[in-house]
Amino acid sequence: MPYEADDQRIVDEAIADAQGSMKLLIRNPDESQKLGWFSVMCTIWNRGIGMSSNSHDAKNIAYGLANRGHFTPAMDRRRFDRNICSPETGQEAHGGAREGETVLECVPRNGGEKNYLEYIYKAPKLRTISMYGIVYIISGNLSGNAIAFGIYVLEAAGITGHDAAIRGLAVAASTVACLLHGLWRQGGIVVNNIIASLKILILIVVIAIGFAASAGAKFGHGPVHGKTVDPLTGKVTSNFDAHSSFAHASDDVASYVQPLLFIIYTYSGWEQPFYVLSEVKEPKRVFAKTTITAIGVMSILFVLVNIAYLCAVSFDQRLDRQLDMATLFFTEIFGTNAASRVMSGIIALSILGNIVVMTFTASRVKQEIAKEGIFGKHLSLFFASSFDTPYARLQARFFPSQLPKSRRPPPEQSPSPALFLHWMFSMLMIGASSSTTPAISYTILVSLYSYVIVILMGFFVAGGLLYLQFASDERGTWAANAGFKPWGGPTAAIIYTVVCAFMIVTVFLPPPVGSDFHKSNTQPEWWIVPTVGLTTLVLGYFYYLVFAYAVPRIKKQRLFVERKATIVRDHGEWVQAVERVEAVWVAREGPMDNSINGGGNYVETVMVQANNAPL
Repeated sequence: MPYEADDQRIVDEAIADAQGSMKLLIRNPDESQKLGWFSVMCTIWNRGIGMSSNSHDAKNIAYGLANRGHFTPAMDRRRFDRNICSPETGQEAHGGAREGETVLECVPRNGGEKNYLEYIYKAPKLRTISMYGIVYIISGNLSGNAIAFGIYVLEAAGITGHDAAIRGLAVAASTVACLLHGLWRQGGIVVNNIIASLKILILIVVIAIGFAASAGAKFGHGPVHGKTVDPLTGKVTSNFDAHSSFAHASDDVASYVQPLLFIIYTYSGWEQPFYVLSEVKEPKRVFAKTTITAIGVMSILFVLVNIAYLCAVSFDQRLDRQLDMATLFFTEIFGTNAASRVMSGIIALSILGNIVVMTFTASRVKQEIAKEGIFGKHLSLFFASSFDTPYARLQARFFPSQLPKSRRPPPEQSPSPALFLHWMFSMLMIGASSSTTPAISYTILVSLYSYVIVILMGFFVAGGLLYLQFASDERGTWAANAGFKPWGGPTAAIIYTVVCAFMIVTVFLPPPVGSDFHKSNTQPEWWIVPTVGLTTLVLGYFYYLVFAYAVPRIKKQRLFVERKATIVRDHGEWVQAVERVEAVWVAREGPMDNSINGGGNYVETVMVQANNAPL
């Protein structure tokens, strides 16, 4: 839908201001190019359903679903201010207006945790964005899933023992995903939706087969019944026997913490739409219901799939580390090698879907990080850029729109430089783990993502929300300004903070000899993942010190970054239409400041409102 005349005028003025200048112009997708309710659900399904859900859930000893109690911070319409809104509830946030100011409203933005952390840890902002930015740029990819893709493709082909081929396929999968989104944005969304739909269908089929087999149905291999054999007494019972389900359970913490990394990884897909919130159609109206529905459907299917697995796969087979539950399930049901190879092919397709959706969302986060200027002037503007896709150019040349020029949607764009940045670090992670076997590489990379992106960042976000609620200067007004009261108050944030804190510490505990997660069972050393994860956080802090203090002293200049976002009304909601980013080195005057941005570099955010409403 075209903007109203006043809105369109101010958008055109912003575009004209950027043209012929050193300012970078980033245009938000047109309404016809934004993610609808189904695409939002598919980003969650495609990220959440994959290797972990099909292969590892029923192997693990426990599973849980943690909710961060998320709000969504967004930039307001005045300088140097940010407010918190909750688009998932359809509520508008009203900032605490000081004397002489008007009520503020919020605008959904891309970035996910970046927005929360910037709002919570304001001073200095550059430190916050440097630490989060370095962590996410390094670890915010699915290189582990790419390696798993190679493993399952070769298993489907009946080929084993070719580690180089596995890593070659991992490189190919990551490269194809980046090229897809860079060459044809809408095509990437369509592929994502198709694979996500197939995943839901496959889960339903697995559930139906498992339950039917449990009821006595035969699929060419005779009846199957999941059973448990007590390793001490030899007694055979059903997998669902309450008396034997938790018999001889491990009593060491490390044997529970390690599988929890995989379990948390499985359910981390729910946050994907938060990374691309400004590209969602009518987010305040549909986002909450869509997100909750997608998570509810996925959670129910996960539980039923695990029950279906237990209907057919015996406990002793579950402990075979060379096989996954999905393959065992199909082998037990159909009794042929071909069945397991078909399942390997299905899992490979599912993993490819994980990579496709994560490439789409993570590249937007990295583009937002670049907009803050942490790479210096030229590299920041480069990685923050968006360009018309080759598909859009070919379409305009060979199939031009017949609509009047004023009503034509702008050509689709893609953050190609940010996709390139995402690809580079995916290759780095695949290469860095090449000294070990693909199976161990997968374990390390998946655990690293879970530990750093989900647990560490989750701890800072959830803990920061509690700080805002109970200890900050905003504690008396923050909840009212948010415009949203979460179910159970701060309960979700408290639970998530405690769980994340527990995981951050206990993952350093060594699994004892005899544990499935001991290094003698082809597992990596227990300290590798948390040590590398915390090192990336420390690396971000050192990067901040160099960029904020050393570089300005050497150059005798500081970097001034100005982001101007033009917002308009669309379907009654405030949305961002275009954004201008300008980065210039200016002479540093006086001593180092301790302002909100810290050090010698400075970032100013300005929101420009359309529609003639008063600011």
